[in-house]
Formats: sequence, C-alpha cells, structure tokens
Amino acid sequence: MANDKLRLGAGEHTYEAHHDWGDPPDRIRWGNCHAVQVDRQGLVYVHHTVHESSESDHAVVVFDPTGSFVTSWGSQFAGGAHGMQLVREGGDEFLYFCDIRRSIVQKTDLSGNVLLTLGFPSESPAYERDEARRTANWKPTNLAVASSGDIYVADGYGSSFVVVYDRNGRYKTTFGGGMTEEAGKLNCPHGIAIDARSGQEEVLVADRANNRLQYFDLDGNHLRFAEGVDLPCHFDFGADGVLLIPDLAARVTLMDRDNQVIAHLGEGLPDYRERRLLHREHFLPGKFVCPHGACFDHDGNIFVAEWVEIGRLTKLARI
Repeated sequence: MANDKLRLGAGEHTYEAHHDWGDPPDRIRWGNCHAVQVDRQGLVYVHHTVHESSESDHAVVVFDPTGSFVTSWGSQFAGGAHGMQLVREGGDEFLYFCDIRRSIVQKTDLSGNVLLTLGFPSESPAYERDEARRTANWKPTNLAVASSGDIYVADGYGSSFVVVYDRNGRYKTTFGGGMTEEAGKLNCPHGIAIDARSGQEEVLVADRANNRLQYFDLDGNHLRFAEGVDLPCHFDFGADGVLLIPDLAARVTLMDRDNQVIAHLGEGLPDYRERRLLHREHFLPGKFVCPHGACFDHDGNIFVAEWVEIGRLTKLARI
C-alpha cells in the first residue's frame, strides 16, 4: 500500500512521490538538477551542473525507466547546464541545451554529438554591441522548437528577450525584453514552449520575475496572460492536454487546456531558498523544495528536477 504521506494531488491526478529516483554510479554526484526529459524509448535524461566533489564531469546522465543507470556524457556542460529540450524531427530525436556558463545553445543527437551551436545573437539589433559585455547580456535559459523548425530561445538570465532562429540557426527576429510588467514585455523569461493544444501553435513563456505566463503568436505579438503560478520555470504537456509547470517556489502546478489550475503538487515551505542549501534531513517527504524542470513520461508519470544542493530527481508515479 502506498504511503499516504507521499501521496500528492487528488482524483485522476493523484501521484506517489519517489524522491531521489535513479541510481547514478558513485563517480557521479549531482550538482543542481536543472532539467529532465524522456525519449520515445522511455529513457530519462537529466541535465545537472555537476557537484564540485563529483569524480565524473558528465552533465547529462541517462537512466532506463526503472531508474538503472544507462550512460552519461556532456562534460562541456559542467558548471553551465541549464535548459534541455527533447525535440522530435521526422523520425529522429534530438536534444537542445542551454549553457549559462558558456552562454550558448547547442543541439546534439541522443549520444551527445554536437550538431548546431548558437552563440551571441550579434545580428539582433536588441543586443549590446560591446564585445566585453556579450556574456553578461546573453544567458539563454531554455528554448522551444516550432513545427516549422524555428528555434525560440529564451534569454532568461541575460536581457529577457526571446530570440528566434530558423532550423539552420539563421537569425530571424527578437521580441520581449524590457524587464517590465507591460504586456508583451518579459522579465526573466526562464522557460518557453510551443503550445498547440488549441490546434494553433502559440509561444508560451514562463515570465518568471513577473510571476505569470505570457502567450505570443509565432511572430512575437502578445496575445494574453495566464495566472496561477509562483516563479514558473518551464513546461511540458501531457497526452491529455494537461500543462505541467515546475514552480521554483516549492511546488509543481498542473493546468487544464484552459489554463485553469487543476492542482499544486507537493507544496513546500516558504523558506525554500534557504532549505535548498541544507542536507536531505531538512527536506520534508512528499514536499518539493525548488522544482526547476519537469516532464511527463509515456505513462503519465511526472519527473521533477530540483535546484537543490545536492541535486534531486523525484518521480511522481501516477496512481
């Protein structure tokens, strides 16, 4: 029988929390766990910054659906691992990464071979031309890819713009920025997704510092807001149209197709920023500390990657 203390949610959205899921080898010690994705085979990819005490500097760790270690790679992302998005292109799958240490975006195959690199958006008139300030002004945190292949990069820790490229990495346009609450402006666009649940693709942005979600059309024109979040970090979509949002403020939010809140899962304590630095004995069973990335698997279970020391991966098994 499941431990009721580790049950989250209600009704058809009830889950059992399995903290510290996955069995990495001793040579790998989690840094901040920033992102998690699941491929069509059910393999689970974790993107972490690599702890200073880790023998291995691999920032991408792969598990099978049971949590057994499969492989690891991605030394180049150590210290900068942030966003990670799995994208299906035709019959193939690829991973896109945001590296906040090197201030780049990279596309790889599922074995880590680099296929595309995007650096500072020098073609965008929105960005400072001063060579010495390039890194400070450009720190991409997450990205999304439209069905056209266009790549939408959220510069969450840089200048708060969304920079758009075509499938080959050619610059197209820039929108957002401003760091104000005005419609169409963004302040730490930490996460981004292409929301096609209505039958039409729209750009959904986690406007984190403004504590809201903001929708744009594919050309970057503001459409509307959605509320009910608390420092939203990123997104995923379930097969049933449920929107999954890791809220940095110690919870995971589920919304329906109309972006009405279904549940806040695992709501933790208000001291999450201090608690994230403490040892595991200070974490509460069934409660989150700092969810930073999350995704569904093919059975409707949820994986949550947390921005804590040492990083944590939780599986929410659907009951």
